[in-house]
Amino acid sequence: GLFVWHLRNTGIRQIPCRFVHLYHVANDRLITFQYFNFLKRMYVTQCNKDLSQQAKPKSESIVSPFRELQQLDQEKKIVHKISPVSPVHQPWSETSSRNELREMKSAAETEDSIIPVGAESKEDRQWKEMKLQLDDLPGILARLSKIKLTALVVSTASAGFAMAPVPFELTCFLLASLGTGLASCAANSINQFFEVPFDSNMNRTKNRPLVRGQISPLLAVCFAASCGIPGIALLTLGVNPLTGALGAFNIFLYTCCYTPLKRMSIANTWVGAVVGAIPPVMGWTAATGSLDAGALLLGGILYSWQFPHFNALSWGLREDYSRGGYCMMSVTHPGLCRRVALRHCLALIGLSAVAPALDITTWTFPVISLPINLYISYLGFRFYRDADRSSSRKLFFCSLWHLPMLLLVMFTCKKSVLEKEGKGDLPGGSCDRAVEIGLP
Repeated sequence: GLFVWHLRNTGIRQIPCRFVHLYHVANDRLITFQYFNFLKRMYVTQCNKDLSQQAKPKSESIVSPFRELQQLDQEKKIVHKISPVSPVHQPWSETSSRNELREMKSAAETEDSIIPVGAESKEDRQWKEMKLQLDDLPGILARLSKIKLTALVVSTASAGFAMAPVPFELTCFLLASLGTGLASCAANSINQFFEVPFDSNMNRTKNRPLVRGQISPLLAVCFAASCGIPGIALLTLGVNPLTGALGAFNIFLYTCCYTPLKRMSIANTWVGAVVGAIPPVMGWTAATGSLDAGALLLGGILYSWQFPHFNALSWGLREDYSRGGYCMMSVTHPGLCRRVALRHCLALIGLSAVAPALDITTWTFPVISLPINLYISYLGFRFYRDADRSSSRKLFFCSLWHLPMLLLVMFTCKKSVLEKEGKGDLPGGSCDRAVEIGLP
């Protein structure tokens, strides 16, 4: 009994050890089996070399897509000539059958011929140097100098000359108009020279000569110098130094102040209004040789007129100005843009009422000009209230006819030279002339 009890105790104690032993034995056998399979595979591959792994040869370099595009461009496109189809209702005859056979043969021959179209299309896609034609040069220079804007500047200067309370002299008038026009051409050309990279982003200005490369920048600068220097010299020596100084100051203000301010601050609109107000002052000083209240009044009318004119124009070009990087009221301060336009529409009524008080026109001028001033003020109020493209367009087109009509009414209501002479208020004339008026 003791022997059996000892065997049972030793058997129970050795059970864990036996499990560990069996696990090691199985693990050794598994490793041995895997190793045996590995040796078997090595033996088979040595006997049969086709089953052994071999290094693949290095593949050729991949052709770049640019070479593929070049190859595609070099390929020639085949254009087949389509033979005409004979009419359906034509009666069948031997001559017609012969003609059709000839046409089929000719079509087969044309199929074999290859027309190199790819070369022509490739040449069309390449950049070509634009050659300047002498016949196109006047039109290019006219667009470079903004001939329509220059005509408006000359017309306002002429209105200032005509409003001066002195006898009209044709020679001085022509010299002043020519000098003012040349100065305006120079300023506009320099302005386009500085704004080429910005004009290329705007739909309204992307077709200007410098943007399209129709004229070189050097030629544009030479044209500006050939207009500006004779223009200022003509105003200074042919008219009077005051008018020449105003012309030179206006070129500086437009090119060196207004042009860079367009990308920096909304103050450019006020500076540009000063630029547009100087030409009628130049016309007044060209006729009288002095800078008095009448010149300032004309300048004030042009100054106030430009805000409804330009603000209404810029309202419809907000997308263009934002793409070009210009800082305009219509883009950054739309509410201020509409308020300023309305204020200066109302200011035109007040300036028209001041004209007879300064003894420039008769008292009929404020009465006659009141309807057109009220109408543009009404459109300015519509633009302020609605703030849409329709109201801005109406205000802009109204400003185009409002200014010439207002200046025409002002000219018809101006005080005559005889009345000025009777009061002793006749200023001295320019161009070194002596004014002598004798009554019969």
